[in-house]
Amino acid sequence: MRIDVVSAVPKILKSPLGESILKRAQQKNLVKIVVNDLRKYAKGNYRQVDDKPFGGGAGMVLKPEPMFECLEKLLSKRKYDEIIYLTPQGVKFNQKRANTLSLKENIILICGHYKGIDQRVIESFVTKEISIGDYVITGGETAAIVVIDAIVRLLPGVLGDSESALTDSFQTESGFDAPVYTRPAEYRGLKVPGILLGGNHKEIEKWRAEKGTKKYSKVKRKKINNK
Repeated sequence: MRIDVVSAVPKILKSPLGESILKRAQQKNLVKIVVNDLRKYAKGNYRQVDDKPFGGGAGMVLKPEPMFECLEKLLSKRKYDEIIYLTPQGVKFNQKRANTLSLKENIILICGHYKGIDQRVIESFVTKEISIGDYVITGGETAAIVVIDAIVRLLPGVLGDSESALTDSFQTESGFDAPVYTRPAEYRGLKVPGILLGGNHKEIEKWRAEKGTKKYSKVKRKKINNK
């Protein structure tokens, strides 16, 4: 799998993409993540990538010229299954969408910044708009990290058995994992549930399913009451 990220501030992406599971996945050649610096496609001495919005108003908008140049160069080299713009106006990102994207071969993630990107870029290239939540963040780089992490951990061979993505939250019917414990079995008078120490895997799985469902139901009720 190949993931291209288009960003006006690529340094934000450097550390998260070079650590932990994402680092291991790239070292194993299970995914190739390429960060494309938008300023390299900008013209002039200052390599300007943003400008004031037509019609007035606060903030700056990412210019169409660098974005067109970058995307056209990428598209001239390979076919992309999705070109995704990360924006608060997009469809909500969830585990189901992560599962679907993990089956793609090549995708592009466009990081908005400032007040967003010129609409002509969206109309000319974007196949899907995705949001990671109903809140405002500085730029799409943070959203890109979230989406990449959720996708890459699903690729075959990325996770070991102890990290299996099949038992992640939202992959199970209950929606949440059960509470987890590790050694010691007792700490400051706080004990691990006895069922987890007995070795009866059938009963343990039943307990985990019940606890996960209970936690999911509790959170769901809380969300409904807060509406």
